[in-house]
Amino acid sequence: MANPSPRLTSFKEFYLFYLSEHQNTTSRVLHFTGTGLLLILLIAALVLGRYAWLWGLPVIGYGFAWVGHFFFEKNRPATFQYPLYSLASDFVLFFQLLIGKQKFRSK
Repeated sequence: MANPSPRLTSFKEFYLFYLSEHQNTTSRVLHFTGTGLLLILLIAALVLGRYAWLWGLPVIGYGFAWVGHFFFEKNRPATFQYPLYSLASDFVLFFQLLIGKQKFRSK
């Protein structure tokens, strides 16, 4: 379980580390699925006025991602050390996968 060291100080530095921790195809699919469902739930909750559904956002977002980390990547999510960079990186990776800039199969 690699963790960044020394302390990463820029988003660019962190994102390169983030990608190195997301090499497994299944993990990438799980991250993409969780973020996609999170966005759907967010939009549905806001459009339908079902604000209680917003409590499900972290469960969906982190649930899929952490399964990918613990069972497929076999590493510790960077969320614990870099929560904001990690959250932002998840959305960057999602949109890069969506437009084809990143591939689900990293190798």
